[in-house]
Amino acid sequence: MSRTTPNASSRISSTALIMIFITLALSLTALILAVTSFNIGNEVVAEYLLLIGLIGIALSGYVLLQTRRRIMRLRIETQPITTTIECKKCGFKSIREFQRGDYVFKELEPCQKCNDKMMITAIYREVKEKGREPASP
Repeated sequence: MSRTTPNASSRISSTALIMIFITLALSLTALILAVTSFNIGNEVVAEYLLLIGLIGIALSGYVLLQTRRRIMRLRIETQPITTTIECKKCGFKSIREFQRGDYVFKELEPCQKCNDKMMITAIYREVKEKGREPASP
């Protein structure tokens, strides 16, 4: 069960988002003006406006997709939390995934071996580092 948590560097700045949408709106306006100019009979202006509109839409879409892709790459995966349960009497150990309500020294169900009470002795997060290889002798 891995969760991802967004951090401050993974949000799109509102200024960049506003600029992208303004560029998109101006590009759509240029396309509408191109169609109007073409209907009037001014083909040269219509061609330039069409070119400006298409380039603006392409650039806006590209920047928006690249920004979204960057955010997905910067997400941090939350490592799993593990609970260690140990029998007070015989020393039998059991490891399971953390459950809401767990705390250290909490008494749980009876031991599988000796039927004495088991207790949570440790709660920890398993850290798995990416990109590191074990050292070879």
